[in-house]
Formats: sequence, structure tokens, C-alpha cells
Amino acid sequence: MHDRPSVAMAMTEAKAGLSTQLEAFATNTMEYMKRERALLLDGVGVPDVATQIDGRHVLVVVRGYDYKEDLAALRPYIRDYRPVLIGVDGGADALREAGYQPDMIVGDMDSVSDDSLTCGAEVVVHAYADGRAPGLARVQDLGVEAITFPASATSEDIAMLLADEKGATLIVAVGTHATLVEFLDKGRGGMASTFLTRLRLGGKLVDAKGVSRLYRSRISTAALVVLVLAAFLAIGSALAVSAAGRVYIDLLLDQWNSFMFWLENLFS
Repeated sequence: MHDRPSVAMAMTEAKAGLSTQLEAFATNTMEYMKRERALLLDGVGVPDVATQIDGRHVLVVVRGYDYKEDLAALRPYIRDYRPVLIGVDGGADALREAGYQPDMIVGDMDSVSDDSLTCGAEVVVHAYADGRAPGLARVQDLGVEAITFPASATSEDIAMLLADEKGATLIVAVGTHATLVEFLDKGRGGMASTFLTRLRLGGKLVDAKGVSRLYRSRISTAALVVLVLAAFLAIGSALAVSAAGRVYIDLLLDQWNSFMFWLENLFS
């Protein structure tokens, strides 16, 4: 059991630990910047891909924070804009569970299913900076062709950097790390790459929660219902005033009368 003094002491200790984590995070960020400045600033090392990205929106899905809710909220956006769908490791499974076909799978391939790897999406294996790619063997064993992307960043970051370098006009992130609390909660030095990647992408990167709050489908359900009813009314009016329409109406009436006569005989 905790009382007021013990809770106050725990909060003080937590704040002290937060300062230490912030200092470590800043140090890791500077080290990553020195190590990967060519990738961040000039896109050096980004592989060529077959998926057409230039001039399109890209949706990057990570099986992270609230990914199911975000994907559900983005359904109208995905339907209207048809973005390139990139699943980061298990994010490919998340896309397929939501009823979508991923265009590309990016990651070290440690948390994605065989079914997703063989679904026809282009596969980009995240490799270490020295070129070693432990996940490549698994992909090749499945008979799937893949390319490698050597970088010390996280898989979600290289997916965004790849989309940016290949000309994406907007990158929408689902389940990724967006706040300082999420960065620190991850508890990994590699999160420095996420911070710098977001700085690199700037306004081109939008978190899914922002899109779902700001974006609404261009055509509401009520408007579609009214449109369909109006179309049926117009068709009915056209049939009623035309000679050919009256012939069809008479045929329909004859069929209806025949049906009613058959019912009467059935129950008489």
C-alpha cells in the first residue's frame, strides 16, 4: 500500500530518472547525427524500389500505439486517396487484418508472418550499418525476392526516409512514436533516429491521430443515400413520361398481377 508521502517520494525519484534519460537521449541523438548524417541530409544509401511512390501519399503502419483504432479512423482517407501502404514488420499483418493489401514491407523481419511476406508486397530488409541482414535468410527461404537497406536507424524510420526520398507528397504514420513520452517509454538509444527523422521530414509527416481528427470523407453517407434516391426518382420519372417507359411499366404491372394471382391460388 502507498500513502501520500510514499507517492510523493516515488514521483520525486521518477522526475530525477527522467532527467537522466533526457541527457542520455540527447547524447544518443548527437552520436546518431554524426554517424548517419549522409542518410539524413542527402538520402545516401536509400535503395531503389519498384513500388511507385513519387507524387503519392504514403501510409506507414507500425503495430504500436493505438494502431487498430487509427487504421479504423483512417478508412475514409485510405478509400479516397489510395496511399501507398507500407507495413513495418508486424505492421504488414495489421494492414491485412484491417482488410488491406500492403504494397511494401520494411523491417528486420522478426515479427511479420510468413503469410504477409508471401502476399506479393515488395520486401525491404533492414540491415545493420555494416551490411549484415539477419532477416534476409528467412525471406529468401520463403522464395521471396528482397532488397536490403543498411542503416542504424529503427525500421519505422527507414520506411519514412525511403518514402520521403522516393518523392512521397505526404507521409501518414500509424502506431509510430510521436511524443517525447513515447520516445523515452521505448527505452532504446535507437530512438534518437526517430527524433531526427521527424525533423528531416518536417510538415510532410502527419500522425494518424491528426489525420483522423482533421479529415472527413468528401461525401457523407447521408449525401450518398440522397443521391441514390434522387437517381431512382429521376429514372422513374423518365420511364413514366416516355412511351417506352410506359411499356415497361405495363409489363411490370402484368408481372405483379400474375404473381399476386399465383399467391391467391396457392393459399386458396
